[in-house]
Amino acid sequence: MYTRIALSIAALAVPAVLAGAPAQADSRPPGTPGSTVTLPLTGIEQEPDAAAPSVGRTEVLTAERATPAYSLLGVTWADPGAGERVAVHVRTRTGGVWSPWHELHAGGHGTGDAEGGGRGGTEPFWAGRSNGVQVRVGVLTGASPKDLRAELVDPGDSILDRMPARPTLPDLTDGRTVKGHADKPAIVARSDWGADESLRDAKFKYTNTVRAAFVHHTADGNDFPCSDSAKVLRSIYRYHVKTNGWADVGYNFLVDKCGTIFEGRAGGTDKPVLGAHTLGFNTDSTGVAAMGTYTTTAPPAPMLISISRVLAWKLGLHDRDPKGKVTLTSSDSGSRYPKGSTHSFDVISGHRDAFNTECPGQALYDQLPAIRTDVALRVG
Repeated sequence: MYTRIALSIAALAVPAVLAGAPAQADSRPPGTPGSTVTLPLTGIEQEPDAAAPSVGRTEVLTAERATPAYSLLGVTWADPGAGERVAVHVRTRTGGVWSPWHELHAGGHGTGDAEGGGRGGTEPFWAGRSNGVQVRVGVLTGASPKDLRAELVDPGDSILDRMPARPTLPDLTDGRTVKGHADKPAIVARSDWGADESLRDAKFKYTNTVRAAFVHHTADGNDFPCSDSAKVLRSIYRYHVKTNGWADVGYNFLVDKCGTIFEGRAGGTDKPVLGAHTLGFNTDSTGVAAMGTYTTTAPPAPMLISISRVLAWKLGLHDRDPKGKVTLTSSDSGSRYPKGSTHSFDVISGHRDAFNTECPGQALYDQLPAIRTDVALRVG
């Protein structure tokens, strides 16, 4: 199985070092709680130089600011529909060195039928342990979004970061137990990646079934080792809850580049938990996110294999044909389809099929046919 899917992947790209230097060592004591620092963004604090982005009309250009320590950041605004008319770029100071400018893409996940939030914003970006930021917001058309903010997230520290991730099941076999039902893969539980359960909504929401799966990438960069995956996930969780105002992390599952599968939204990995991953189509679907950015970087083979394994198990629980089609009804006109309209999707689709976004990145999107074939072989 590994050989078959690996052969469909282009040569792996070497991740770019965004900060130009290793991240600062994290010497905080275990159990240090996470935090979010909000910086209001207003006006032009300095004249742009030749290295600064020039996309759109400059509305915000901060000076290089010293900040409290953080590892992940994003930019948000009051109008949830403003993402298509802004261009957001950031620089970060990591290990004492300022990074090049990095573009942040507007998020296309979904509050509509799951959370009911009221702000828009970018996908979060993993910078590594940093203590400085510079932000530029350009407006492509129309008015500048109101109440622009930079959100700086510190994932905190957990004793679990110093231990190997412990899946909830031993990963012993690649076989199938019964026709149409693939084995459950090893999944790292929330308790084992250090989820602060006091952050999320205490109540779980469920859909009737799982009819489709949407594949995403987290778009937070690729410059982190797998040993930091739990920290990245804790940061995404905090960003989704404290910044986006969601009930929990949006995805049902996340997979890192080493192929480790993490439990995302709480409520039971074997249950049809309602997520906040695909605006308008969260009902009766599950969301699986590849940790990283896969616009041009090829997703590694272990990641693709684990995406196939978790999809084979999850879709098999609900007797779905991974190479089939499903008709879903939009619950939000902010998606690609007006509220109340129906659309036929592949049972395994990409986020971009339901929302105007590049997610899950072209390099990962191109792998979806191979993933569908692999999942079909696994479920038998």
